[in-house]
Amino acid sequence: MSVKKRLFGTFGVRRTANDVLTPEFASRLAACYGTLIQGKVAVGGDTRTTSPMLMEAVKAGLLSSGCDVVELGTLPTPAVQFAVRNYYDGGIIITASHNPPKYNGIKFLDEFGIGIPDDMELAIEEMYFDSEPKRAKWDEIGKIYTNENIIREYIDRVLENVDVEAIRAADLKVVVDCGSGAGCYTAPYLIKELGCQLTTLNCQPDGFFPGRDPEPIEENLSELISTVKELNADIGLAHDGDADRTICIDEKGNFVLGDKTFSLVEKQMLKENNGGIIVTTVATSQAIYDIAEEHNGEVIATAVGDLLVARALKDNNGLFGGEENGGLIFPDFVYGRDAAMTVAKILEIIAKEKKPLSELVSELPVYYSKKMKIECSDDLKDEVMDKIANEIKTTTEFQIDTTDGVKILKDDGWVIIRPSGTEPIFRCFAESDSQEKADEMTEWGIGLVEKFKG
Repeated sequence: MSVKKRLFGTFGVRRTANDVLTPEFASRLAACYGTLIQGKVAVGGDTRTTSPMLMEAVKAGLLSSGCDVVELGTLPTPAVQFAVRNYYDGGIIITASHNPPKYNGIKFLDEFGIGIPDDMELAIEEMYFDSEPKRAKWDEIGKIYTNENIIREYIDRVLENVDVEAIRAADLKVVVDCGSGAGCYTAPYLIKELGCQLTTLNCQPDGFFPGRDPEPIEENLSELISTVKELNADIGLAHDGDADRTICIDEKGNFVLGDKTFSLVEKQMLKENNGGIIVTTVATSQAIYDIAEEHNGEVIATAVGDLLVARALKDNNGLFGGEENGGLIFPDFVYGRDAAMTVAKILEIIAKEKKPLSELVSELPVYYSKKMKIECSDDLKDEVMDKIANEIKTTTEFQIDTTDGVKILKDDGWVIIRPSGTEPIFRCFAESDSQEKADEMTEWGIGLVEKFKG
């Protein structure tokens, strides 16, 4: 049984800003992290209204513990991960990713730019609650530096990783919706430099997210979908708040599920590299396994969380990885989900294959999926999870996988029921050989949560 964490979720600490996540909270937490790192730490964040306040608090905590601070400003999460991997001893990102505007969060990175491991999270929590962080003497306080070149360098390195000439020659018409998040600082510039005809939506940074909710799910992207259709664009692209995920809209205005994007890029990466190790989570499509089998790939599955996928990619010298939510990881570049690299790679695939996105997606293995969520307070999650696992074990013959939550494997598909690590909800995903079965399995899973949460 793993130790229950008091602060950390799937990746970092995420709370409502300035009531729970106050400057005092952030500063002390950063001082605890700085006590363990004792080096040069990069700090950056997303466009939320509370990010500048929390960045200042985090910097103060780091300096107090004797760390040097490198200010990166407002930029995507993967750009901070890129900076840390190449230059620094650690990093802190102020972001709540796709959560609503009132939330913010603190993500901590190791020297490879990967989210810190469990044992370090527990050490930080122990120090935060039960002891004291290091407080440097007045003449050993850290220094502040600034690196204003990271965004430019990050974009340049993305360009080095794809066939820019092929993309330019295709003269693609692209609509990008950054949702007023951190992608505003990278996506439009990258797409222009790839020689595409560009139309932008919500590409002004704004922590109130006035154009749409920062989560790039279909119901939040109606403006992007209609714009793609009106302009006869080749593709629509949407990012979440911290620009580590990319969701695609095809040239017909269809929303492309994240695991389809994953499958498409996986297929290309395996073909280009003659096979390799693919890492994903237990909540990702069977299509990932089918493509790996066809193209000399091997799949490793982890619990849900991009930092777990990233760590497994590093430990196993993996080729490519990702999740079903549009978060793709290119380990040669950044050990984390990376929207910019995803955009460039997808545009390259369309350009080189000389096929529209809808056709490329139609060539992938076909499975039907359904996703639902249901509210459940954090203090009930463990009890509900145990009762669901027990119910399935005692009343069915189904095989189950408890890597993360409960995944029930049936002959005609699977369903996973798992508590969110970032919100007071349960998520339920199902996949089957028909939409009707996928819907039914998801409803069944949600019903189990309802039954046991009381």
